[in-house]
Amino acid sequence: MFPIAVLASGRGSNLRAILEAQQNNYLQAQVGLVISDNPEAGALKIAQEFGVNHHVLDFALYDDKEDYNRRLIKLLTEAGIQLVVLAGYMRLLSPAVVEAFPYKIINIHPSLLPAFPGLAAQRQALDYGVKFTGCTVHFVDKGMDTGPIIGQRVVPVLANDTLEELTNRILKEEHILYPQMINRVATNKVRIINRRVAVQEEEKDL
Repeated sequence: MFPIAVLASGRGSNLRAILEAQQNNYLQAQVGLVISDNPEAGALKIAQEFGVNHHVLDFALYDDKEDYNRRLIKLLTEAGIQLVVLAGYMRLLSPAVVEAFPYKIINIHPSLLPAFPGLAAQRQALDYGVKFTGCTVHFVDKGMDTGPIIGQRVVPVLANDTLEELTNRILKEEHILYPQMINRVATNKVRIINRRVAVQEEEKDL
């Protein structure tokens, strides 16, 4: 089975969606490792609940970024990971990590990239007054949310939406999209052409 690692810093709702998809035999990959930079992350409890090997990589315990990144690369390499999945991982990956796993790191972002990159994408969408936003899964490169896009789902922005309401509506779509796009990568249904993704086949919903 295609081995993946999930990196998460927070409550781990996307991790749970991925593990439930695996449990239901939808995911065509196996979560072999969960890593968090936050010792209090809910994602660690979810990994424990599902019996997944998990590791805390607390940045405060390392001398510098280079030392931290070397340890991260070592953990992923020793586990034989073929795809690194960022699920609410709040630490920007260094160029060294990206270079160690070229086009083998994916991220999910709560907007229709290239619109509203970076932090607070949902707030950006509300402030700009768009009628639609959504979520995007993309490969990670050395920029901020600039890697080739693998797939997206559209979410309407409703009149009088609060930030919480819009965030939750997007999150529901993230939970559908991420397992789909992991399958797309794991089964070699994407090709990179001139830094863009060419998709061979669409996936069915969960």
